[in-house]
Amino acid sequence: MELLDKLNWRYATKAMNGETVPQEKVDRILEAARLAPTSSGLQPFEIIVVTNQELKEKIKPVAWNQSVVTDSSHLLVFAAWDNYTEERINKMFDLTNEIRGFKNEGWENYRQQLLGMYPQRDPQVNFEHAARQAYIAFAEALTAAAFEGVDSTPMEGFDPDAVDEILGLRAKGLRSCVLLPIGYRKTEEDWLANLVKVRKSTEDLVTVMD
Repeated sequence: MELLDKLNWRYATKAMNGETVPQEKVDRILEAARLAPTSSGLQPFEIIVVTNQELKEKIKPVAWNQSVVTDSSHLLVFAAWDNYTEERINKMFDLTNEIRGFKNEGWENYRQQLLGMYPQRDPQVNFEHAARQAYIAFAEALTAAAFEGVDSTPMEGFDPDAVDEILGLRAKGLRSCVLLPIGYRKTEEDWLANLVKVRKSTEDLVTVMD
């Protein structure tokens, strides 16, 4: 029940007070994102942690001038691979073999299957697939933040191309897809803070087929 209590507590914070989130909490939020499941275990994304205030100030105008960008403690930028390449796929498969200490025929066959499929696809298709994986990690970070008593604001309201340029992401083969400012709510300036959380009923959301 503790997790559900925390999820009921969290909301998309609209005003933050600039207070710094302790590093150990940030580390656990990032670790939750690192542990997220992804398709084929490829983890086709990176998380850019922005604490530099000048960078936040540059991002704010291209993020609909939302104050949480600059008033957050940390701005997490989830950036997906711009494409699947043989090098990127092989790197993750090699890492798996290294950590596990052995090679598995089925796993190696699966590597070849991906190598024969992903790099040949349209780069935009591959980016969209990678972005969906980044969103899984994003959701884990969102939940972990709530568990840590840290506020957050899921943000798609920004210009990805502009953020990519500001952070130099394209040169790294990355494209930003979602932002997550984390910090602490400034209740007196947040119009959403005291409103009741509204969600569909379980009956409207869940269909059970026995």
